[in-house]
This record gives sequence, C-alpha cells and structure tokens, in this order.
Amino acid sequence: MTFEQIKQSAGEHIMGTYARYDACIESGSGAVCKDVNGKEYIDFTSGIGVNSLGFADPEWVKAVSEQAGKLAHISNLYYTAPGVALAKALCERTGYSRVFFGNSGAEANEGAIKTARKYSFDKYGEGRADIVTLVNSFHGRTVTTLAATGQEVFHNYFFPFTEGFQHVPAGDFAALQLAAGPSVCAVMLEFVQGEGGVIPLDEGYVKQVADFCKERDILLIADEVQTGVGRTGKFLASEHFGVTPDITTLAKGLGGGLPIGAFLVGEKLKEVMGPSSHGTTFGMNPIVCAGANVVMGRTANEQFLREVTMKGEKIRACLTCCPEVAGTTGLGLMIGIQLKGKKSGDVAKACLEKGLLVLTAKEKVRLLPPLTITDEELSRGLQILWEVLNS
Repeated sequence: MTFEQIKQSAGEHIMGTYARYDACIESGSGAVCKDVNGKEYIDFTSGIGVNSLGFADPEWVKAVSEQAGKLAHISNLYYTAPGVALAKALCERTGYSRVFFGNSGAEANEGAIKTARKYSFDKYGEGRADIVTLVNSFHGRTVTTLAATGQEVFHNYFFPFTEGFQHVPAGDFAALQLAAGPSVCAVMLEFVQGEGGVIPLDEGYVKQVADFCKERDILLIADEVQTGVGRTGKFLASEHFGVTPDITTLAKGLGGGLPIGAFLVGEKLKEVMGPSSHGTTFGMNPIVCAGANVVMGRTANEQFLREVTMKGEKIRACLTCCPEVAGTTGLGLMIGIQLKGKKSGDVAKACLEKGLLVLTAKEKVRLLPPLTITDEELSRGLQILWEVLNS
C-alpha cells in the first residue's frame, strides 16, 4: 500500500482519537527510522518514552524472538521463568519487596490505587479511601486514572468519574497538608510532570511530603511510568529526591517496545493483595518479560545511567545557546524546551519535514530520545532541531 492508501484506510477504519503526523513509519534501527517512502528520521521520541533501547536492538530482538518461538502466552495460572526473572531483577535493583505486572501505565496506576485503598481498609476500615494528587499531573485515561489526573481538561464527557480524588497545586505543601485529612489514604505524584510540561518537583517539597505521609501512615505513590527505568539518569527518579515511596508504578520504557505495566510495593504492603484481589489476563506475558529482562540488564547498569545523564547535558548545552529557547526543564533524557515565540506544534511539524521526530507537552517541545542514542545520531538530530528553531 502507498502512504496515501494507508492514510485513507486509517481514516475509514480507525477511531479518530489521535491527530497523527503526516508519516507512516515502517522500520528502524537504533535512533533512526524510515517511513514507507524510504525517508529517514532521527527519533527523539522513543515512541513516547517506550523504545528505551531504540529500534530493533539486536539483543532485545533475539530475546523476544526466541521466547516467541517457545511460549507466547499461558496466563498467570502458571509460573513462567521470564516473568519471575524480571520480578527478581526489579526487586533487587529497587529494594522493593513485591511486584505486580500488567500491560500499561494506566493499569499500573489502577493497581497502585487499589492497593493503597485495600491497605487502608484492612487496617482502618471504611471512610479512609481518598487520594491526593497534584494539579497538572497525568496518571492515565481510564475513568479512574482520569479522575486521579489533576488537569481539568480531562474531566469532561465521561461522567461519572470515580470518586475519592483531591487535587492540590504542586509545590504547595500547606495545601497538601490541608487536603490530607482523616479520609485520605495516599498521596500520588510524578517526580517530573511529563504530560503536564516536563516540570520536575522541588526536592525539598518532595521530602516534606514523604515525611508527612510517613508520620500519618498515608501511603506515598510514585507514578514513574515515564520517569522510570533510566529515563532521568537514575534507574528510578525517586533516587534524585532521596525518598522511597511505598508504591512505585512503571511502564513505557520497561518493555523496550512491548506493552507492560508494573507496580512495586515495599515490605509493609507485600501481603495486601492476595488471590482474586487483583488480576490480568496478559500481564507477565513471557515475550514481553523476555524483552524487559534485556532492558533491565542494560538500564540497571551505573555506567549506562551516567551516559544517559551526559547525553541529557549535551542536549541542554546545545539548546542553551539557541536564541529561540527560553529555557529547558526535566532530568536526564526527559527534556522540555520552553520557546520564546514559536508554537511547539509548529516546531514538531517542521522537524518532521526535515527528518526529526519530537514531541510536545503543552507549550513546550518535549524530547525523549532512546537511552541508547549514539553521539552521531544525537548530533544529527540536534542540528535539525537547531535549524528549525532558528528559521
């Protein structure tokens, strides 16, 4: 099929929930991909933070292919070695006690919410189920995770939303204290608000919140769907802030290109969810876990993480000299670019035309390159970005 035929067929048969860019990507290697017409693009998106090892990483492809040839699916009624190996690696790397595997970030956050509410119900009984989240947060697109999301633009059309969520301004500890009354069982936050504009929280604020929650046996839930698995230059973004949340959720980059979600719990929560309290048909899929084990083997390495930090610093240093750039935000290879005059959407479209894939986050251009991007690929992409920003 030609690109025009593909585009027409998509319009006829796929729900219009995405305003897609004018390209059909067909293949890729490393941080470079090609469309159906053979045009090359440098990828600064990682499929929205998913392709942590880039396109078609040889080790990842081998692991996934070999597992597909042995066992694709059997369900969680049975043990499978790839999932057990992944759980062990995650717990040993993070210090958490147990993990539950699902298929997406929204599922991971749903599981975290259920775990927090059940812990509180088991210990304190009814009436202690509210969860405080932050204004400008994003936690998913299910009815419950939309309710948890602290952006009013998402609170439309799908009424009634799940009850039990309060939203307070990020960084306003007094507001959080006021909201976290006797009905609250958890506080849920992102260390860097990704969809909200790539905005890191203040370290002092995070520590205040963590101490406050610990004193009152309010669980701290960290949504690391976008920040986790090396994206910020640490395996978990919480390491930048010196805190250990009670629950951490992961997804996106953990699978290296296949759908996965996970939430990790500490010692006091490891027995909260028992048989039938939660479940998933496809979670802990052997093929997905085989790929995720390769991702873990690479991203849990300290030298690898230092290189992620250095690549992020290179991008920031380049952009600091750009006349159109008002500033940058984020951590590691999670970067937001504040523009002086141009619109982020216009920049993204112009970059696409010149052979660079970038993202937007509100008024900012957002960059989430593969963690394995080479210096040569990075330089090529930055040259295009520089040209677009200064045109």
